[in-house]
Amino acid sequence: MISIVKQSRDPSGVWTVSDEVTRYQSLIEMAEEETTERIGSKTMATTTTTKEENYNNGSEKENVVDPEFFSCLLQPTTADSDTDYIGMRRLLLFRKAESGYRRRLDWRCNGKGYVAYRNYIRRPRNWESLQSPSLQSTPGNSGRWLQSSSPLSHLFEVDSLSSSRDLRSSNHRTSFSSSISDSDQPRRRVDPAYSFVGMHCIFDQCKAAVTVMKFGHMSSDILAYGASDGTLTVCTVSEPPSVLKQLSGHSKDVTDFDFSSNNQYIASTSMDKTVRVWELSRGVCIRVIYGVPSQLCIRFHPVNNNFLSAGNANKEITVFNFSTGRIINKLVFNSEVTSMDHDHTGHLIFCGDSQGCIYSVSMDSRSGTLSRAHRHRTGKRKSPVTTVQYRSFSLLAGGPVLLTCTQDGSLSFFSVALEIQGYLTLRCSLKLAPRVHCIRASFCPLLSLEKGEYIVAGSEDSNVYFYDLTKPKHACVNKLQGHRFPVVGVAWNHGENLLASSDLYGVVIVWKRAKTS
Repeated sequence: MISIVKQSRDPSGVWTVSDEVTRYQSLIEMAEEETTERIGSKTMATTTTTKEENYNNGSEKENVVDPEFFSCLLQPTTADSDTDYIGMRRLLLFRKAESGYRRRLDWRCNGKGYVAYRNYIRRPRNWESLQSPSLQSTPGNSGRWLQSSSPLSHLFEVDSLSSSRDLRSSNHRTSFSSSISDSDQPRRRVDPAYSFVGMHCIFDQCKAAVTVMKFGHMSSDILAYGASDGTLTVCTVSEPPSVLKQLSGHSKDVTDFDFSSNNQYIASTSMDKTVRVWELSRGVCIRVIYGVPSQLCIRFHPVNNNFLSAGNANKEITVFNFSTGRIINKLVFNSEVTSMDHDHTGHLIFCGDSQGCIYSVSMDSRSGTLSRAHRHRTGKRKSPVTTVQYRSFSLLAGGPVLLTCTQDGSLSFFSVALEIQGYLTLRCSLKLAPRVHCIRASFCPLLSLEKGEYIVAGSEDSNVYFYDLTKPKHACVNKLQGHRFPVVGVAWNHGENLLASSDLYGVVIVWKRAKTS
């Protein structure tokens, strides 16, 4: 016989076993004997016949108590209940099917309300071992998550956030088995879309504003950033974080740079009207290409790294030969070309100008020939485009997409039709406060279980903000605080676990993203 731990009545009104449990000991033994007798078919038939005869004769069997009632009385109250105590309850429920009556009787003994009862019958099978999730509020979801003092509180007191359709579809049978099915998973409240555990490292040796920054191509540890004093800094964020090379040569602001596909070279543009090519292993400039106007943006060709495309203040995109430095082709636009990016095939260039227009340009990967295909104006205001970023796939668009950011605070999200020479279709947009400085934005890593489209951007209030473009009324989902000056540059590493941000004071902070389950 399993021993029972004596307990007193809980002050909250939840029924527990009291000192009177000895009085029910004999009744429990009778329930066990009755369960054992039901195993054999003959015994069950005999028992049934006996009960029918007694009933027909008007006689009643004294002290016959339903085991289901005692299973309600023996309902454990806390997750740390005695194992023998829980074992006896499971013994009483052996071969007993779940029923709505038993559940209601069970909960009536505990004296709780309907919400707690509803959550109780929908509890996961491993509810005793659940840990209380870390709940945080964010700017876009302030006050949505409620603090929970214990893993059982969501079963007893807290209302559910799921829809009525979820409630109707979740009426499944409770079991004492240790296996967990998809329908039995706990309905945890959603954590912020992009949460971080803190700062991974800080680089503050730069004495000027860090205007542009990037991680190496397909790299998670090589980080480079350009400053307004003309310097380029290459560092590693792996342990221990350190500065690898300091590249000096430009006499004015570094406006943009790009890594080659093997990360052996960096091509940079500057307001000093030059394009410089750097060899990272030696930390030296191996080529200088002089131009007439200021050079504003640059990209290596993703397939043929012998091509360099640079946009300048003379309303041109110029294609250079990386080996010789000679000009291969030019294409003239209506205004200064301020930002650009290639598609993954190398057949298209997407560029933005100082008037807020986005262009799709076709490029021959063999000859470097350029031809303008489409033009799209992002808004009524004529504002410089600070960011043009291409992504080969998006959950929202179901294909390639393009992100643009303008200085007037407009964030635009386009779907790209590669079969129509990069034709752009605006899917959604977000209007932020106008910016004084050239502040950049970037796509966030894809979330497999999310339907939104998230981007990260700097801000002049010294914070880093995360936005969901599909929810313009509550777009902000998180923010990072740590800078003291306007944040102008952001970049993700290839592993998507580190985010780098830079400000006008020359401080670069590398944030470590929380691990996702």
